[in-house]
Amino acid sequence: MHHHLDASAVARALSPDEPVILNRRHAAARAARFFATKFPGKSLYAVKANPSPELLPILWDGGITHYDVASIAEVRLVRGVLPEATLCFMHPVKTASAIREAYFVHGVRTFSLDTREELAKIVAATADEQGNPAADLRLCVRLRVSSEYSELSLASKFGIDLVDAGPLLQETRQVADWLGLCFHVGSQAMTPFAYVQALERVRAAIADAGVVIDMIDVGGGFPSVYPGMEPPPLEDYFAIIHRHFEALPIAYNAELWCEPGRALSAEYNSLIVKVEKRRGKELYINDGAYGALYDAAHVGWRFPVKVLNADRADTLEDFAFYGPTCDDADFMEGPFQLPADIASGDYIEIGMLGAYGAAMRTAFNGFGQGASVIVEDEPMASLYTGERKDPRVSDNVVSLR
Repeated sequence: MHHHLDASAVARALSPDEPVILNRRHAAARAARFFATKFPGKSLYAVKANPSPELLPILWDGGITHYDVASIAEVRLVRGVLPEATLCFMHPVKTASAIREAYFVHGVRTFSLDTREELAKIVAATADEQGNPAADLRLCVRLRVSSEYSELSLASKFGIDLVDAGPLLQETRQVADWLGLCFHVGSQAMTPFAYVQALERVRAAIADAGVVIDMIDVGGGFPSVYPGMEPPPLEDYFAIIHRHFEALPIAYNAELWCEPGRALSAEYNSLIVKVEKRRGKELYINDGAYGALYDAAHVGWRFPVKVLNADRADTLEDFAFYGPTCDDADFMEGPFQLPADIASGDYIEIGMLGAYGAAMRTAFNGFGQGASVIVEDEPMASLYTGERKDPRVSDNVVSLR
């Protein structure tokens, strides 16, 4: 893979007609070290955020040894790239064949569930040839919690309701060597209070079930920085989670886990696109809803942008994007602030696409075949460089005289 200084150097050297993914290995390594050293427990990388085989070893080298895998394809991928990694199959609905392969072929012992049916499926799929149940299962019951403090909800599809959690925890305890409770507050949680609320629900579930809990997994939701989304420092999230975890009625040696995806991978990638046409305040670019900009199109996500042509005007205006396919749905409203005189042939860097960007690319209409290169500059925004100002701190000085 070729190395370049930054996005501008890539545009000058390649003059690409296809989108180019930029990999910042140092940014991913820094994020991994941050979670590995500062989160007061184990950090599992949520592989679905970015399953790049180039990214996984970077996270491993940064101290991330556990991986949240959500399909048998992800199990095979991570086991092939990282033979010594601990894999946790955290999708609550799995096929029996996937469970069986994960357990017997790839050494997976940790599985998530949110129903009695899934519990029975896991027990049956991991039994030996004589039908004896496995004695080393590490099972996590997923509890449904609120997503009201997050930008993207994950509250409707998975998780058992609090009123039903007690009996399922009791049944799971009977067959599990090690029992955990997990939840997910939603993607891009903008306040640590999201976890406080969820952990109070965990407390109620444990009290109702009256069972010994060996692990609490607070899931993902840890935010990154985007235009219009300035979260508090991650250290605030870690401190509040730790305080409330310590107060739970759990085993004295219980573990605390989390499953960051976006927070570990967002700064790893950005994207160079080319303006193929301008129509008023609409720019036709060569990536879009069926490529790395899925979130910009379908959930209105605003990514940081900058033009790579140095001679453009300083005055900025709001623009929308159309992607390269024939589909009208290939539209990203933004707004994306770019120079007022931006024109066909210009190159734009779109930042913070390491999470759910490159991973979402398809070949619809024959697009999405762009190259990847390595760049050495800093991402367009970062939680980890130490230069970001706490958004809650004011510059205003009030005199007391």
